[in-house]
Amino acid sequence: MDLSSTFRFRSQSLTTQIPISPIKSPFKHHQLHFSTKFNTKPKSTTSLIVSAKKKAPIEGVSDELNAIASYNLDFAYTRRRVRDAFAEVQLQLDHCLFKTAPDGIRTEEWYERNSRGLEIFCKSWIPESGVPIKASVCFCHGYGDTCTFFFEGIARRIAASGYGVYAMDYPGFGLSEGLHGYIPNFDDLVDDVIEHYTRVKFRPEVRGLPHFILGQSMGGAVTLKAHLKERNNWDGVMLVAPMCKIADEVLPPDAVMKGLALLSKVIPKAKLFPNQDLAELAFREPSKRKLAVYNVICYDDQPRLKTGMELIRATKEIESQVQEVCAPLLIMHGAEDKVTDPLVSQFLYEKASSNDKTLKIYEGGYHCILEGETDDRIFAVHDDIISWLDARVKK
Repeated sequence: MDLSSTFRFRSQSLTTQIPISPIKSPFKHHQLHFSTKFNTKPKSTTSLIVSAKKKAPIEGVSDELNAIASYNLDFAYTRRRVRDAFAEVQLQLDHCLFKTAPDGIRTEEWYERNSRGLEIFCKSWIPESGVPIKASVCFCHGYGDTCTFFFEGIARRIAASGYGVYAMDYPGFGLSEGLHGYIPNFDDLVDDVIEHYTRVKFRPEVRGLPHFILGQSMGGAVTLKAHLKERNNWDGVMLVAPMCKIADEVLPPDAVMKGLALLSKVIPKAKLFPNQDLAELAFREPSKRKLAVYNVICYDDQPRLKTGMELIRATKEIESQVQEVCAPLLIMHGAEDKVTDPLVSQFLYEKASSNDKTLKIYEGGYHCILEGETDDRIFAVHDDIISWLDARVKK
């Protein structure tokens, strides 16, 4: 009997801070590639081994850098070394976010140990001296991603418009501590985000100002969960291609789900949620898609079992609570997104109880509308974010 089934996220209807030297910084596509296929005939018993897939060599870099890029990224200290080695290479990439990033932005990078004892990587982008700060914007990145690659250019553009921009890598992602790509409990991850961004609100440069939160892809789910846990803590919520609903008809059969749930308790860290590479579906522009490999610390292996189950659980909880979303709301989605379905955003827009809500669907847009479209489209999306913010800080 063939149990093959695929699903994607869609719908039909106080703490020590450890400063580190600032780097202008780098970025990869936001990988919510979460399709899965189940087979009753595994190729071999070795399929249960937890191991990283072998990465293809990166064109245009030295053998030494390729050797560094192939390191096992399970632990943060390795990811930090790899990121440092590629910092200069990333800055030279032929992408509008790197080439036209505004000058004069003040950046800071640091690590802080949170209440769960995990060392979290944090970064800020502040307007150049003399430019008044209008509000803070706190960013939640997508699955597998980091806040030190493409978001560097996005953050600089928002900061240049008068906003203090703040970001962090979740535990297990980017430069933060934790097993790479592992989410043992989605609510703990959300609590980590709330804890850090609550601290941000009291930073001297933004204390007393409006505070907004921006989430992309899986970061949209993080953002929504953070809002739903503390509904009056944000002056506005912005979502880009959010992961917030899975249609029942595209979930695996109940029997398979029960098997996955059991396996996730026995071997939670195993990379056994098979997935297809959706890079071609995430980036509309081929030239920008080719740059994804330079985000060398992203998690692009098969999802770990517990991670997969936690993403499913989180989206089900969000789906049951969308009518409780009440903050001023901006939802942005590419009309041709095949990673997270724009109908999900329509569903959220219709069900949210927010009095102030805006839905923007970009004709022909793919999943990564912040970085994977034509230059003009990318800048238009960024301008839409800034215009939405400007209209609300003036109220």
